Amino acid sequence: MSPLNAALRAWVLRAFPRGESGIDYDQPAGDPGLFGPDSATWIVHADFPGMLSGGLCALMLQTLQPAALAGVWDHSNFREDLVGRLRRTTNFVAGTSYASHAEAMRLVERVRRIHARVQGVTEAGQPYRADDPALLTWVHVTEAYGFLQGYRRYCGPVPAADADAFYDETRVVAELLGAREVPRSEAAVAGYLRQVQPQLAFTERSRTVLGILAQLRLPVPLPGLSRDVFLGAGAALLPEWASTLLQRTPAQKRQAQVAAATLRALAPVFRAALRDGPAQRACLRTGHAPDWIRRGFPR
Repeated sequence: MSPLNAALRAWVLRAFPRGESGIDYDQPAGDPGLFGPDSATWIVHADFPGMLSGGLCALMLQTLQPAALAGVWDHSNFREDLVGRLRRTTNFVAGTSYASHAEAMRLVERVRRIHARVQGVTEAGQPYRADDPALLTWVHVTEAYGFLQGYRRYCGPVPAADADAFYDETRVVAELLGAREVPRSEAAVAGYLRQVQPQLAFTERSRTVLGILAQLRLPVPLPGLSRDVFLGAGAALLPEWASTLLQRTPAQKRQAQVAAATLRALAPVFRAALRDGPAQRACLRTGHAPDWIRRGFPR
């Protein structure tokens, strides 16, 4: 492993340590989990640069939904432990993607129990519940959108049929959590995002959460630079309407493009350094190592 490969591998494992989630990716032998090794989901979710930047893009989008934001504001320790929140989300996505069927269902049931306790009122005094199907659909769509756009920007093109397959596959997890009417194609996602825009707002809470995100310090060398690269690369994935609503300045947009170019250049090195993660372990469990492990799309 080259020095740069080794440095980036150490960076990832310090930011997102393995073996602490309690998720079993190795048993039982032959179990394909919720998706299986030939799925579009396994390809997209295996790419670390695309997933981290895409997840940060989703977080920015989610600050625009008053009910989703209120749930985080009222019931999360994001102010003190934003890194922990990111790790928990990362573990849930990885586990439901690559662990066995029973393990994935265990994770889903745990989140359902948490959601059942999360309720309150928004800044405007409107009641919300974390298990509201419409709210669950919003959170899912923003994440799936971010992950797919992250793969496209920092890994490679995704054929239209595979993009549709990705959205159709990943809606399964959203529906298990209680979401309803989840868009199942790229065109349906685009239509959904147009439909919900009148419900979104950039509020003082949005500004506060984004400010905390902008000060995120992962436990890694050069934490400020690392944050700026990934956060900027995530912002570069935002649709133009969201950038406008988030009041992003021309300077911020230029910084995001620089960060995106930096991550695009580093992405192949990240992949070379991370060849033993959940995706590879799941392939060993199923006894099937498809070509995408080496080259991605087309399958």
